[in-house]
Formats: sequence, C-alpha cells, structure tokens
Amino acid sequence: MSVETDALVYTNENCIGCNKCISACPVLTANYAVEENGSNKIVVDGKACISCGACFDACEHEARSFRDDTERFFEDLKRGEKISLLLAPAFLANYPKEYASVLGGLKNLGANHIISVSFGADITTWGYIKYITEHNFTGGISQPCPAVVGYIEKYVPELIPKLVPIHSPLMCAAIYVKKYMKLPDKLAFISPCIAKKSEIEDPNTYGYVSYNVTFEHLMEYVRKHNIKGPDVSDEIEYGLGSIYPMPGGLKENVYWFCGEEVFVRQVEGEKHMYEFLEDYRERVRKGKPLPFMVDALNCANGCVYGTAIETGKAGNDDNLYALWEIREKSKRSGVNHPFAKGLSPKQRLRKLNSQFSKLDIHDFIRKYTDHSKEIIIKKPSETELEEIFRSMEKGTVQEKKINCSACGYETCAKMAKAIYNGCNTKTNCLHYMKNTIEIEKETAEALSKEMQEKNEIIERKNRQISDLVEEVSQDFELLDKSIHEMALGNSNNAEESTGINMLMMEVVEFSEQLKGSLEIIETLTNSLQSNNEEITNVADETNLLSLNASIEAARAGSAGRGFAIIAENIKKLADSSKDTAADSEANQAKIGEAVETLMAKADQLIQIIDGVNQRVMSLAAATEEIAAATTEVGEVSTKLKGKMEELVQ
Repeated sequence: MSVETDALVYTNENCIGCNKCISACPVLTANYAVEENGSNKIVVDGKACISCGACFDACEHEARSFRDDTERFFEDLKRGEKISLLLAPAFLANYPKEYASVLGGLKNLGANHIISVSFGADITTWGYIKYITEHNFTGGISQPCPAVVGYIEKYVPELIPKLVPIHSPLMCAAIYVKKYMKLPDKLAFISPCIAKKSEIEDPNTYGYVSYNVTFEHLMEYVRKHNIKGPDVSDEIEYGLGSIYPMPGGLKENVYWFCGEEVFVRQVEGEKHMYEFLEDYRERVRKGKPLPFMVDALNCANGCVYGTAIETGKAGNDDNLYALWEIREKSKRSGVNHPFAKGLSPKQRLRKLNSQFSKLDIHDFIRKYTDHSKEIIIKKPSETELEEIFRSMEKGTVQEKKINCSACGYETCAKMAKAIYNGCNTKTNCLHYMKNTIEIEKETAEALSKEMQEKNEIIERKNRQISDLVEEVSQDFELLDKSIHEMALGNSNNAEESTGINMLMMEVVEFSEQLKGSLEIIETLTNSLQSNNEEITNVADETNLLSLNASIEAARAGSAGRGFAIIAENIKKLADSSKDTAADSEANQAKIGEAVETLMAKADQLIQIIDGVNQRVMSLAAATEEIAAATTEVGEVSTKLKGKMEELVQ
C-alpha cells in the first residue's frame, strides 16, 4: 500500500480509528485504515483527497488537521515582501467586530492593498452570464468551489466539459489586480477554505495568488501575537458578489440579472454534492434536460461556514445574518448601480455589462485538467468480489448486504471494493470480527473445558501431593524426634564410652596390680619350696637321729626304754614333718600351676582389656562423629520440612 501523506488535510495523533471520517468522505480511497504502534488509525491519502473538509465535521476527536500558508505569509511580511490582500467576503461576516482592527494590524505589518473578493465575484457573475448566453452553455456547473472542481477532475472527468470555463471570484479578483490594476505585489488570500490552496497551486491559475491564509490559522496567529491597528476596510466597491459565500449566492446573482425564468439548480453539502455529481453525469450522458446552470458548493452552509473557519463560529447563524445585511446594503444602491433594487433584471444586466465593458472575458477564461488517470479506483470483477466476500465470512446474499456501516462504508459492497483497492482490511468488518470472535469463543470454550479437566486432574494431583507432603511432613517430624533422641542417646553413649574407658583403665591398673601380686606369690611359693626342702632335710636328719637314739636305747635296755619312746616320738615327728613338707610341696606345685595359670590369664585379660579400651576409644570418636552427623541430618531435615510446607502453601 502506497499512501501520499503530504496532503492539505492530514491525520494527527488524536485519531482512534473510529471510521467516522470514512463514512463522511465522498472518495472511496481517500482514507486508509492502517495500524500504527499497535493502534488502528485512519490516514489521509493526499493524492486522492479533495480537501472537502467532511472529515472535520464528522470527527469528534479533532483528529484531522490542515496545512496552509499562514506562517510563510507572516515570515515574508517580516522580510519586507510586497504583499497585498485578497479578502474573502466571509471574513466580515465571521469577525464583524475584529474585522477592521485586524486589517489595520496587517497594514501595520506591511500589507499593501486590501481588496475584497466580492468584487471578483461580481466579475465572475458577469463572466458566467456572458459566456453562458453567448455560447448557449446550458447545464454548466459553477466552479467557485475548488473541492467540487477537484472531485470532477479526479473522479467524474466526463463532467469537465460541463464546468463553466470562467475563473472563481478569487482568481477573477487576482486577474483584475494583476492585469488591470497592474499591481506587482504577491497576493495573499484571506480565506475560509482549506481547498483554496489547491486552486492557487493549480497550473491553470498561473500562480496569480501566492498564499492561502485561512481564517482559523490567521486568527490564532493574530491573537497570539496581539496584532491589531487602526480600523481599515477593503478598498474597492462591490455589489451582490458579497453574498457568494451564502448557499445559493451565485443563483441569486443570476436571478438578479436574468430573472427567475431561468432554472438554476442549487446543490450544496459534502455528501449530497458528490452524489448529485454522480447522478448528473448520467443525466448529461443520457441527454436529459439540464438547468441553466448548477450553483454548486461543497459546504452545506456555504463558504461563510467554510472548512477553515474557527470551530466556534460554525455553531450559530450569526454569519448568515451579517451577510444578509451586506446583501441588503448592496440592493439599496442607486438606480445607476447594476445591483439597484428598483431596476428590472434586464436593466441590471445592461448596467453590469456596461460596468465591465472594458474587461476582456478571455482574461478570465479557465481551463481544467483531467486527473482521473492519476488516481485509479479499481473495480473488482464478480469473481474477485466473491473471493473478498468469502474471506470476510460473507457467504449468503443476506450477509453480503448487512450494510451496518460500522466500517465507515455505506454498503458491504463498498467495503469489499475498498479492501480490493488496498485501503482497508477485513478486520475492520464488524460482521467478520463477530464471526471470528464467535469461532474464537467456541475454541476458547473448548480450550476452557479442556483446561478445566486438566485443572481437575492437577487439583487431584495437588491434593495427592498435599497429602503426601503432609505425610512426609509428619515423617520429618518423627525423623526430627528420632534424630533428637539419637543425638541424645549418642551423647549418653559418648559419656558412657568415656566412663567405660575410665573404668577399663582402672581394670587395667587392677590387672597390673594383680599380676604384681601373683609375681610376689610366685616368689613366696618359691621361698616355701626352699623351706620345705630344708624341713625335709631336717626330718631326714631327725629320722637319722631317731634311729641312732633307738639303737642307743636298745643298747641301754630298760634304762634306755624311756629314751626309746622319745626316739619313737621324734621319729614320728620327723615323719610327720616330712609328710607335711611333701604335702606342702604338692600344694605348692598346685599353687604354682594356679599362679602360672592366673598370670597367663592376667596377661590375656590385660590384652583383652587393652583391645576393649582401644575399641571404646574408637567408639567414643565414632560417637562424636555420629553426633556431628546427627546435627547435620537434623538441620537438613528441618530445611526439607520447611520446603515441604512451602510447597503445600
């Protein structure tokens, strides 16, 4: 899509894409629906736009702006450019109280002459009647309105031959100033119309006018810079041309000079005007009866409420009443004036021709240019149209004629044609979007149902997880408790191990002492053996002595009987000592064996106790490690429990 955005009328940042401008616009392709920064917007194609201003009236968001030459005009005045003013008659009607002081202020800034375009309108009236009557040019369309001329040149070129070939009041005034007043100044038009800029830039107007200074932008500048001066008015007398800005103003001028026997078709209004031209083309083509002329204006209330007046001025009829006063003043002119009330139409016409007898009508002849080949509105074939309707979900006859106008176009067919020309898209069709939304709604409902089922499964899983988490949480509490008890038990074990270790040390010490005692016993036992040997030796000696004594007693006889008894007793004693010594020796042997066994066991006990002691010490160290590990496990358990609780929440 290629859109020429350098236009007199353009879309500003207030646009929200409401489509009202599309519905008001007489040109199918002058507005393009686009998306900018994620928002819908309707932009103006400057090449297709005729600057009729219909979108300004339709838009509630003040989303349309326009360009003129106001800034350049004031800059050139400041630089000392010689500039004279052509003043639209609607200026006095719009600003009856400020009119004179504003003109005085412009004079102070350097404006040279101030000439009312009403005088140019008088020339236009003269030129129209003269050309129509001399060339039998009936059915001609007036061309003071550049929006109407632009529409015909671009979209109904068949009517170009029906445009009256006489310049507008503005250009007639400019030509008069340049050719008859010989004024070399640049000319600035104080204008109520946006489209006048397209007229003054048209090659067919030869650059007679340099600036289109609109009422709205002029007064903004005047108030901002406090421009005013001594009261000044326009410099040339004029007649009924002052009422041209009124609806039917040209028609009334024609009636004033030709009588009401002629039929002047009066048409105005942004919508009605262009519908009329489409119908008028068919009327001309079919050779049907035509009026004397067509008084055609774009604005419904005439130029007095033109496209470039201030917004507040359009809300009442004050401007029309002001123009009516000017009209009545013109009709009260003296009998020698062509606009005098007391004359007949023929008398007025003679006087009008007399007034402008020195003018050459050829100076005011206007040419037109066919621009229709520059702006092509493509017409889709039936097949192409059906394809577009299918893409818009419009399959039935009823759907193709919903004609809700929400898209901005009067009919679904025009919307389809706009889509075909690339200036709109099916997404701006309410019916299409409604169907799309319904489909998306059904899809969303199906997805919602599916999601609901999945959510139920997830909720079930969540409940299971929650139950599991609760169970695990309880297990963690039990684990915490067990770890605590284990830690406590481990701590007790550590203490018990330490106590056992100390006791075992005592046992080791006792075993060492026992071993020492056994060694002493062994020593004593060894000493006892020596004693037994001595006893045995003594007993042997005693037995020997007893034997000797017995022998001696026998030798002594009865005298030795007592001695023999003693000897016998000594022998018994010696035998007894010997038996005792023998028995003691046997016991000593047993004690020795027992001591040896005890000593061996004592050594074994010491080794065992030493091993136990080493193991107890290892157990104590392991217990400390277990205690540390238990603490870590407890901390991890606490953290895991917290995480599980967070998961449940």
